[in-house]
Formats: sequence, C-alpha cells, structure tokens
Amino acid sequence: MHVQTNIKKLSHDEIAENRSTLDTLDSVSKVPVFSLLDNIRSTYNVGSIFRTSDGAMIEKLYLCGYTPHPPKKEILKTALGSTESVSWEYSADARQTVLELKKKGVKICALELTDKSIPYYDLNEQIFPVCLIVGNEITGVSQDLIDLCDFSIEIPQYGIKQSLNVAVAYGIAIFELRKLFNRLKG
Repeated sequence: MHVQTNIKKLSHDEIAENRSTLDTLDSVSKVPVFSLLDNIRSTYNVGSIFRTSDGAMIEKLYLCGYTPHPPKKEILKTALGSTESVSWEYSADARQTVLELKKKGVKICALELTDKSIPYYDLNEQIFPVCLIVGNEITGVSQDLIDLCDFSIEIPQYGIKQSLNVAVAYGIAIFELRKLFNRLKG
C-alpha cells in the first residue's frame, strides 16, 4: 500500500461537483437491483435504507407489509432527501411483488441465513437483474418469501451475535452488488 501525504478533505461544494442531481438522475447508470423491505418495523432503518439505496443508485425500492413509508417524518429525517432520488413504491403484498418481478426475469435473493445461503462476497456477475429481500429486524425474511427465492446470501458473523442491524446488513450487501455491477460494466 502506498502511503499518502498531504491529504485534503473535500468541501461540500467540491463533493457536489461530481454528484448527480434530481435533474440528471435519468442519465445515471443504475445498478439492476430491486430491493424489497418486508415488514421492517423501524422508520429509522427505512430512512437509512433509502439513503444507502441512493448511494448505490439502485433501480427501485419496494416497501412491503407493515414497513413504514414516506412521508413519515422519521424516514424523511434519516433519508436526507433520498426519498426523492430513489424510485420506490409501497405494496401491501410482498409475495405478489416478488412474483411480478420473477415474471420480468428478475432473480430473487434473500439476505438471510438459510441452509443454502452463501457468503455475500461469493456472488458473481450472472445474478443481474436481482431483487434483494431484507426482512423484519427480529424474524428476518419470512419462509413464505424464501420459498420464492432463487438463492440466499449471508454476512458471516464472527462474534457472539448472529446478525447485524438490518440497515447495516443492507448496506454491506447492496454495495457488494454495486461492486459486481461496476466490474461487469468494465
């Protein structure tokens, strides 16, 4: 590793020079990932997932079941404007949403510990387009949705806990998918 010297933190204006705006979003290359939040309880987790979805520039976010959705103030506060930049829709029926995505040729992936889950970093570029399902903070992705999945991924845990916060786990998985897509694009 090369040691850098004289590192300068960028100002907000310098960072903004290289960022998309709401007016230029249509010209941005989105990663072919649809994300489905099934029965997430926390408005703050939903807001965080919106913000992460914007950072990775996903195709669309589905908020399903009793997952809270905008314009709840806690979501808007945590999302910091990303509810405007991320395409999203609410659907009471997650199963129906998954079935519609499958009809369009989208592969379905649960971020969940299953008897066949693979580490998130072992994915390959053939998975796109994909829908990443994340589930409830306590119970995870329901078996009903897992039954519709083409595969499942997990984030290996090395401590005493068996899972991460749903928004943190989502961030790890979604940026791995972004990395794979960037590699595929060349």
